[in-house]
Amino acid sequence: MRIIKHFALCLMIALTTNALAGNKDRVGQAGGNQLLINPWGNSTGLANSNMASINGIESTFLNVAGLNFINKTEVVFVRSSYLTGSDISLNAFGLAQKIGETTTLGLTVMSMGFGDIAITTVDLPEGGIGTFSPSVMNLGLSLAKEFSNSIYGGFSIKVLSESIADAGASGVAIDMGIRYVTGEQDNLKFGISLKNVGPKMQFSGDGFATKVELNDDEITLEQRTEGFELPALLSIGVAYDYYLMATTDSATGEISSDHKITAAGTFLSNSFGKDQIKVGVEYGFKEMFIVRAGYTYEEGLNNNDVQDLTNAFSGPSAGFSIVVPFGSSGTKIGLDYSYRATKTFSGTHSLGLRINI
Repeated sequence: MRIIKHFALCLMIALTTNALAGNKDRVGQAGGNQLLINPWGNSTGLANSNMASINGIESTFLNVAGLNFINKTEVVFVRSSYLTGSDISLNAFGLAQKIGETTTLGLTVMSMGFGDIAITTVDLPEGGIGTFSPSVMNLGLSLAKEFSNSIYGGFSIKVLSESIADAGASGVAIDMGIRYVTGEQDNLKFGISLKNVGPKMQFSGDGFATKVELNDDEITLEQRTEGFELPALLSIGVAYDYYLMATTDSATGEISSDHKITAAGTFLSNSFGKDQIKVGVEYGFKEMFIVRAGYTYEEGLNNNDVQDLTNAFSGPSAGFSIVVPFGSSGTKIGLDYSYRATKTFSGTHSLGLRINI
């Protein structure tokens, strides 16, 4: 409980500062923006609106407190065609493992590929001297804990790196999240998450060195680079599960239903961007077939002038999951797909494989 009190105090302090207030005038002034890309195939179909109800390894992106809600072990692989037509690929891997009855550990890896890009110089602006491949990668380690039947919390430490042929930068960021569950069927959930808090990053490498002549001598001039902040953000969300045609077990009192509808909403305050409102609805049949849709709104999103856009996505998203159970041990294998619409390129497609043991 002491951890929760300390985290709640930190959130109240953050809310009273300008550092975490949505600010459209600061768009593009932060670095490490791969921290804002959700690589997973489930929550993206809901437009990231389900931060209060997301479970398992995907919660490490939205609200790490949800990491607690797995059976024993969860493994997820996802590949995305990011902004289809741009030749950008995105791959993600996640592993979650229960440690005891109330603690869960998680490991996530995300990488982005940009293909081969021609090397150019001042003397050879058209290239012809080879290619290079930019590298972007995030590595995260998460810990989540159940404090009571209603309160869950967790935090993540993320190491991120960006590099090209002759320059690179690395940094560290921290996420924290809390979930509160209530209702007769534990069907009402509230969540709050603080993400991407960390020190400035700075690029360095041979790419910032230039050979110059001074007094007939050739020397190497090292250019200094300015540090940049990470895209910190604060999310507050709520979700409600509604069970259709529910039945109650007379012996245990447990309520069960083959049909479940979940409505979710999230408010996101971005310290280097516009505030966003995210909403989504999900329908599940016997936890085996699930369809979902969501929408993200921000100021100016419906502007037809592409030059004024600050978000690659146009708002709508949708997806589905097919889950197949194996045996009586609770093992399940699931397939997740999501699509996010964009005003440029041809949207983003994500396809993932999920194994729960």
